[in-house]
Amino acid sequence: MPRLNKFLLNIRSIISLNDQISLLSNNDIQRTFSNFTGNQIISCVDYFPKMKRGQCHVYSYPYTLSYYHNITNNFPGGLFKCVREISLYDEHPFEYEFFIEIAQAFPSLRKLSLSNRKGQKLKNNNMNYPLIKYPHLNDLELIDIHKDYVELFLDNTKTLLSDNLCLSVEYRPLRKVTNNFKKDTMRFNCAKVIQLMIPAKFKIFQRFKAYFPHVKISQFY
Repeated sequence: MPRLNKFLLNIRSIISLNDQISLLSNNDIQRTFSNFTGNQIISCVDYFPKMKRGQCHVYSYPYTLSYYHNITNNFPGGLFKCVREISLYDEHPFEYEFFIEIAQAFPSLRKLSLSNRKGQKLKNNNMNYPLIKYPHLNDLELIDIHKDYVELFLDNTKTLLSDNLCLSVEYRPLRKVTNNFKKDTMRFNCAKVIQLMIPAKFKIFQRFKAYFPHVKISQFY
């Protein structure tokens, strides 16, 4: 194709690790695109031993799609002005610095989904870091996660959320990190929630209502 001067791609592949002997590295993937001189090609390779699965994401940069899924700690960075929706997953903890990078990389972010069962190792070392800000986020899904991430997003000394937020979260970690809906540092962000989706049946008592004064509650189980 001699007249083709621009080639955009976004490829994500999933592999099973059950019978794999030799695993490709990110450098291996980059070498396959060495002839793409007119385009910047970014690649990211991740392996998840517990799931016995690997993934490879290859895309053109600047990135023009409105979504970016399955971001891990190997996120290569960059600026993604077009992206409105992301999902985060890893078998290793997401630390505070990671969420700062995510907030800066996706300035127009409206929906964030997080799945990570590993608690943070450096959660008490965040005093010198800036506040994490998601000024346009209106849909936050915290399902299948460690309670540390519920605390990180709802604590207004760590994260500043936008108004009119739809929050999906499991009830047990929510109750635990808010100290049974009595912790003051989480009232500010929780008051911004207008729709709360919880995958469990639970009793709604007065203190809960005061903690989420503007919320419409949806229970699904």
